[in-house]
Amino acid sequence: MKPFDSHTGKVVPLDAANVDTDAIIPKQFLKRIQKTGFGQFLFYDWRFEDGKENEDFILNKPEYKDASILLARKNFGCGSSREHAPWALEDYGFRVIIAPSFADIFYNNSFKNGILPISLENEQINYLFQQAEDPEYQLSIDLKNQTVKGSDGFSASFEIDDYRKWMLMKGLDEIGSTLINENEIGQYEKQHKIYYTSSRS
Repeated sequence: MKPFDSHTGKVVPLDAANVDTDAIIPKQFLKRIQKTGFGQFLFYDWRFEDGKENEDFILNKPEYKDASILLARKNFGCGSSREHAPWALEDYGFRVIIAPSFADIFYNNSFKNGILPISLENEQINYLFQQAEDPEYQLSIDLKNQTVKGSDGFSASFEIDDYRKWMLMKGLDEIGSTLINENEIGQYEKQHKIYYTSSRS
């Protein structure tokens, strides 16, 4: 997982609330056994109609195709707990999602997969939607200082749990954060084995 310190990118405005995980990555694509390659199926039922690109869908507009920050409305990522949703978003190229609120499981899964979900106030979200109508509009995210700054002078701060922040900055998932203590874990197991063997003799 790539460490996240700061990020600057274009913003794609997905003006929809209650976007569920089945919309993010439809169920027919969950049979894949790899963790990668899901980006091509992101928002599949919205991006395609009868196998052809829906030109009206925001992600299909050429001017937004290299955006790396997704802007959405409240309760983003609701629905099922499928971890494939952040897999698809990350594989497509999104590093940051900004919304007023997120579904809890999706929010947690995002951190585990290198995506930073940021909650801002509705007034701030409304303002960003207006600015993001310009495809050249950019935001800069500073995770260390927990700030969002726009190319127009917009500035906001966001909250994040210290442990999640540390994991993102180090590029670690839960397994990786555990393996930092691999030597201590190995030493404990060795001592435990010695104790267990001696207590049974």
